[in-house]
Amino acid sequence: MTNVARFAAATALASSLAFLMAGPGFAQGKPSAGGKPSADGKPAAAATKPQDRMVVDARELVYDNDKKTVAAVGDVQILYQGRTIEADRVVYDQANKRVTAVGNARIIESNGSVITGDRFNLTDDFRDGFIDSLRVVNPDKTRFSAPRAERTDGETFIFDKGIYTACEPCKDNPERPPLWQVRSARIIHKKSEQTIYYEDARLEFAGIPMAYIPYMSGPDSTVKRKTGFLAPKFINTSALGFGVGLPYFINLAPNYDLTLTPTYLTRQGLLGQVEWRHRLLNGSYSIRASGIFQQDKDAFLAAPLGPRDKEFRGSLESSGKFFINPRWTIGWNASMSTDRWFYKNYRILNTTLSNTTYLQESISTAYLNGQSPTAWFDLRGYYFQPLNYQDWQKQQPVVLPVLDYDKRIHKPAFFGGELEFNVNVTSLNRDTAAFAELPQQKSYLISTPSYSLYDGCAVYDKNHCLVRGLAGNVSRASAQLSWRRNVIDSFGQIWTPYASLRADVFAISPDTNGIINSRVATIADASDDVFGRVMPAVGLMYRYPFVAKTDWGTHIIEPVAQIVARPNETNSLRVANEDAQSLVFDANNLFEWNGKFSGYDRLEGGTRANVGALYTGRFGKEAYANLLIGQSFQLAGRNSYSSGDLVNTGLDSGLNTDSSDYVARAQISPMKGFFLTGATRLDHSTFEPQRIDAAATYSNTVISTSVGYGRYEPQPDLGIFRRREGLSLSGSLRVAENWRVRGSVLFDLDKYKYDREQWRAAYAAGTATVATYPNTGPFQTASTSLGLNYTDECTVFDVSYSQSYADRQAGATKDTRTIMFRLELRTLGEINYSQNLGATTGDGVSSSN
Repeated sequence: MTNVARFAAATALASSLAFLMAGPGFAQGKPSAGGKPSADGKPAAAATKPQDRMVVDARELVYDNDKKTVAAVGDVQILYQGRTIEADRVVYDQANKRVTAVGNARIIESNGSVITGDRFNLTDDFRDGFIDSLRVVNPDKTRFSAPRAERTDGETFIFDKGIYTACEPCKDNPERPPLWQVRSARIIHKKSEQTIYYEDARLEFAGIPMAYIPYMSGPDSTVKRKTGFLAPKFINTSALGFGVGLPYFINLAPNYDLTLTPTYLTRQGLLGQVEWRHRLLNGSYSIRASGIFQQDKDAFLAAPLGPRDKEFRGSLESSGKFFINPRWTIGWNASMSTDRWFYKNYRILNTTLSNTTYLQESISTAYLNGQSPTAWFDLRGYYFQPLNYQDWQKQQPVVLPVLDYDKRIHKPAFFGGELEFNVNVTSLNRDTAAFAELPQQKSYLISTPSYSLYDGCAVYDKNHCLVRGLAGNVSRASAQLSWRRNVIDSFGQIWTPYASLRADVFAISPDTNGIINSRVATIADASDDVFGRVMPAVGLMYRYPFVAKTDWGTHIIEPVAQIVARPNETNSLRVANEDAQSLVFDANNLFEWNGKFSGYDRLEGGTRANVGALYTGRFGKEAYANLLIGQSFQLAGRNSYSSGDLVNTGLDSGLNTDSSDYVARAQISPMKGFFLTGATRLDHSTFEPQRIDAAATYSNTVISTSVGYGRYEPQPDLGIFRRREGLSLSGSLRVAENWRVRGSVLFDLDKYKYDREQWRAAYAAGTATVATYPNTGPFQTASTSLGLNYTDECTVFDVSYSQSYADRQAGATKDTRTIMFRLELRTLGEINYSQNLGATTGDGVSSSN
């Protein structure tokens, strides 16, 4: 057929179908909606919307006047009301008002869904009808198929013996069953309800039935929020029994919802959880509450090691963030529970928790934050709730407020460079002083945890006790104005002069009431509770980079020297050091202008010089190396790091001698994906390593692996009486397409020495025998984990096993072994399950369970 004939046939078919499908209104000579009769009484042409116009393309047109049919034959394509129908042959039956399409037939909906079948029998507007050998592919790659399907009301699909899946067919073998599919006697998809109903359904994996579900329903791919049940949650522990939670989500409005999660536990009864979420124009917030009246309190340890005295246990959590304007935000993240073991016992997930093997606490905060290109403001408060038996709530501070302000002025008049203004105000209150024994020698061989609020310090003695926090109120206000400027001379040398003025005011009101708090009077003089200090400083940094180019790379060698002059630090023993208790001297803080202390409470004094050399090399396109080595010297005045405060911060730091320890770091990448990093601190006289941190990582599309090593010498003045040494290995391997295995192990390389020392002491005391000698080597595992993961476009499957040895300092007597399972089927939901293998006693659970 020529192009002219093809165009004529298409035009004729379009005209014919448009007339035949116009309905009785035109046949009876009545105007359609929007049309008016003309002067001669004939109806005028109705205004036709563009989407209502029919466009037909076909190779030929066949009329049958006897049967009143019009057939389009050959590569037929019809566009009508946003839908496109394609087939080898399309026949319109005027008498029955039906359209039949056969041969490679398919309909493309306006939303992108593609419906294919062997034969379509539809109404004249393509909305309703029957389809044989149906296959539907939605825009989100979900698929339906059925031997026969019916569409009614233009929005309800009924699939007889239907199959649903979100998996793509195998490219090499499309007839092979997908990884998973739902096979159902009937699948009903109601678009108006945005819901899919499954009757007499079976969940199949690789064509093998794995689960039978008489009836279920779920939202279709267009749904983002819909009222209904969510995936169930399972729990099984010795103290709780077996439990099943069934969350019910209530979509109250597009911007707020409610989730109810009742969980029945065979041993403890009904655990209730409710979560409210609300999004507004300028932010959002959420509130979640959990609670249970326990049926079997004997499953837990008695106070103070467990919550056996609690009949009702629960928690309340809330978080929120609101934008006042583009620069200012206000928010909070708060959490409270009836006891410190609730979250762990009942598997309550909480984003405010900071959990590790040795430290567990819930941190609640509220804040006001403002930012601009040159300024930063933050005002907040903190509340800490301990989650292990060792910490005492009365020793936790309530910090309110903490105010930080930073303002930078670039190139100020007359000075140039950069001018910076810093302010910090901190106030906290603590009911009871927090003491720690020095040295704090806790035995890993203790079988029953001890509980002491005073940690061995019956009477305060600076040589035997550390004061980690005073009772009463401690407040401090600090302000600092600093200036620096980079000057490059004609030789390429970089000179950076520096000047600053720092002022602090302290107000300490110790609480001397009670047995414990009476010891505070020997630490801080209650009659002199307000004092201050002023610390001016001037300094200069010198750098001179030398650049060399060779055939194998570019090299930059840069000697660096810095000197800062200050008067002596004052009142170090009167300062309640709350925010500067952590001090790690390494290459990262070697050239810090404000010293090496981590907070405001302590301040470096005297005249100090810091020197070092930096090397940077580039080799080819990918390889590079960066190395720094240096040392610090106390030139004049009193060394702030040799005079310990109430927690001995600065002692055993490598800075407490006039010539500090050597510090060095290295970063090397010999090839793409391969990184070597390391840092160390070496004794200034013996060159023995005091700290070592090293790691090697390599990753590509197939394998990812890392090796880490850490070694830290004892710091007896800080209560750390033994060396800490560990080795970690971790990696993952893609063993097949979509499959990956992973594993990790952490070795405590020094624990076996300590165990043997403890055994010798116990043997000498007659409490141990030769049979109990810890005959172990250095490679004792602190934790291990193994995992298997499968991920593709429709499925995520993950199973893992982890084990960590008992932390006897935290009260645990048995190793923790956990197996976790997760299965996510795209669009259907996910199932998570974890199970502890064996009981522990570090979480308040009775050892008899």
